[in-house]
Amino acid sequence: MDITFMVALVIALALFFDFTNGFHDTANAMATPIATGAIKPKTAVTLAAILNLVGAFLSTEVAKTVSGGIIREGSDGIQITPDIIFAGLMGAILWNMITWLKGLPSSSSHALFGGLIGAAIAGIGFNSINLEGLMQKVILPAIFAPLIAGIVAYVCTRLAYALTSRHDPETGSKLTQKRGGFRTGQIFTSSLVALAHGTNDAQKTMGIITLVLIAAGTQETGSGPQLWVIAACAFAIAIGTYAGGWRIIRTMGAGLTEVKPAQGFAAETSTASAILASSHLGFALSTTQVASGSVIGSGMGRKGTSVRWSMVGKIALGWLFTLPAAGIVGALTALLVKTGVIGVLIAAVAGTAAVLFMFFYSRKSAVGHHNAIEVEEAGQAVRFAKKKAMARARAHAKAKAQANADADANNQKETQR
Repeated sequence: MDITFMVALVIALALFFDFTNGFHDTANAMATPIATGAIKPKTAVTLAAILNLVGAFLSTEVAKTVSGGIIREGSDGIQITPDIIFAGLMGAILWNMITWLKGLPSSSSHALFGGLIGAAIAGIGFNSINLEGLMQKVILPAIFAPLIAGIVAYVCTRLAYALTSRHDPETGSKLTQKRGGFRTGQIFTSSLVALAHGTNDAQKTMGIITLVLIAAGTQETGSGPQLWVIAACAFAIAIGTYAGGWRIIRTMGAGLTEVKPAQGFAAETSTASAILASSHLGFALSTTQVASGSVIGSGMGRKGTSVRWSMVGKIALGWLFTLPAAGIVGALTALLVKTGVIGVLIAAVAGTAAVLFMFFYSRKSAVGHHNAIEVEEAGQAVRFAKKKAMARARAHAKAKAQANADADANNQKETQR
């Protein structure tokens, strides 16, 4: 097959993976503020899409890790081919679609790495994998990042409730505390998570496209992503984010624990801190694992709530199987494409058919912004009305209440007569 056509096919597939990454990970930033009513669902995904787009331009360290830190390429290693990258992407996309259909917040990052590793091993051999880079940049962060984020979210939640609790000065009993300020704060913390997500996850597809350009000999070994690659990946993940990924938003916002504004604020702060730190260090972190760990930690930190450990177990199993499952699909696809043009066409048609089947199957039980999470007063924190408008609204409500009271009084008088 012509190398130019294969490179174009891989770039298109990579951008589609970036799109799936976007709707798969919208929940990381916006599930908790939607659940607490801080932001309306459609407003939330729009905001997340814009900030993902901006964040994608802020850093390329993770892209360099993907393009040169895990799969060996260039004169110092083994020249990976576009065919192998195509096979790896197929494994990642299919796993993303399966977990989205099930509503499981699995790691798009690990699906990508698993697919690439499986394809490289099947197509080239074990020595195509940079085991040291894989361990330092992927495996160890996957183990420690969600644990650390969960602990930080737990501590922040306990502090938030401790610092804002009120007691009656005479009896010493606790007073009711609505903590509405945290709902407003969630607008900013969730926005920071979305921005941080763009600095990390969008970079992974940039790294893949850079890798295929290096493999095709059109870009120098060790160089970073070109500007057009950065822009294309930024827009692809932003469009995917705007699509919503409502099934996973439902799981993250209501399936793990009941989320209140203070704990949502703590979880988002913890998530954003971990992602930004990893982006700065070049760690290809799973933002989904960090966000899930933060939500679980915040649930454990608030008294009177409980974590749904059965759902946690399902998510943990998804994390455990992500690398090997995507790796198996990537390996099988690599063996198929090694047979030549016919193998590539079969893989492309089979993969497209599988994606379309899962999409149309999902329509049988559609989940959207209208039914992802039930919130009594969604969007309270973003209604920044002007003082005069608020005063008119209060006066109108007071006049209406007085009119109703007068009408009731007149009806009583008529009844007595």
